[in-house]
Amino acid sequence: MKLMKLCGGVALALVLGAAPALAEKKYDPGATDTTIKLGNTVPHSGPGSPYGALGRAATAYFEMLNDTKGGINGRKVTVLSLDDAYSPPKTVEATRRLVESEQVLALFASLGTATQGAVQKYLNAKNVPQLLLNTGAGRWNDPKRFPWTTPGLPMYATEAKILAKYIVAKQPDPKIGILAQHDELGKEFVRELRAALGPKADQMIVQELSYELSDPTVDSQIIKLKNAGANVFFNVTTGKATSQSIRKAAEIGWKPLHVIMSGSTSSNLIQAAGPENAVGMVTVKYRKNAGDPQYADDPAMKAFEAFRAKYLPNVDPGNDLAFAGYAQAVVMGKILELCGDDLTRANVLKQATTLKDVTSPALIEGVTYNTQPDDYSPFRTLYVAEFDGKLWKTLEKITAD
Repeated sequence: MKLMKLCGGVALALVLGAAPALAEKKYDPGATDTTIKLGNTVPHSGPGSPYGALGRAATAYFEMLNDTKGGINGRKVTVLSLDDAYSPPKTVEATRRLVESEQVLALFASLGTATQGAVQKYLNAKNVPQLLLNTGAGRWNDPKRFPWTTPGLPMYATEAKILAKYIVAKQPDPKIGILAQHDELGKEFVRELRAALGPKADQMIVQELSYELSDPTVDSQIIKLKNAGANVFFNVTTGKATSQSIRKAAEIGWKPLHVIMSGSTSSNLIQAAGPENAVGMVTVKYRKNAGDPQYADDPAMKAFEAFRAKYLPNVDPGNDLAFAGYAQAVVMGKILELCGDDLTRANVLKQATTLKDVTSPALIEGVTYNTQPDDYSPFRTLYVAEFDGKLWKTLEKITAD
């Protein structure tokens, strides 16, 4: 009996002695017992300035969380959203400031293929997480070469495969006219579309044009695509070029099967084009749109509207980019919550690359974030949807594989 008591006492002492070690808190730059500091770079000015809403909403979300819940796991979260004006040199400058001067724990929800490409090697060399990027370029899903970088959108390859399947199924004799932004985003999207169309790509594509972000309009390109006899318009534009392309096609009476990348379907861009001009436009859908009447009673949309009214009163209720930024911040918050008291950059990356059926306020029912250490692509199956002048109506669910 004495031996049993002795053993029990030793065991208890061992457990008690181990408790502090089990509860040990681990921090990297940007995290303390009471704070977490994050950052991102988006264009708050310049031609891409509408996308600044992404950064403002992400910042405001964590302000709300700090006010209502005391932050995450007892720590107040600060987000520094810096303006890069959609210019790679400015992205480099802003990112270096976030890492070296501000010493953020991680970056998340930054925007732009060319801009984020300019800092990808730098961040990976510094072992700083570059998470949930607002771009679907293939370079973000490269765990072997760039383990610290993850995408936050459907990969361009995924989207292109799904849209190619839809085009071939719906247009018996496709004559595809392409307008693409003249940068890495546009080039990769078009390359992935060609790959998805297969050996007959050259036969199907009758005209391929591009534009520069600095171009005042894309009117001439739209006219050329119509004159080439295209009955499919594959639209890879952003910002004002998106609105201009939709409006110009309607003005000249060109009515092709209009297929547009999902990143350019925000309600503010469509409103600028005139919703009546976007009727029949097709895209892939994986998330809801702010201001969409079909989600008026959706609890997540109501929560966003309450948040917007208090923390972003100068943002229009239908600003879809603000909704997207808010929703990505929710996912980043879940990643931080999963980290617990291990707020090292390595653990932040681990949690971000092992997401399992993680939901977000913006995701359509049936779509969830799923990532793996050897495959960072967050989505494989998406919906195809058509715009009816007011709403995006889902047509069918298509898997890229």
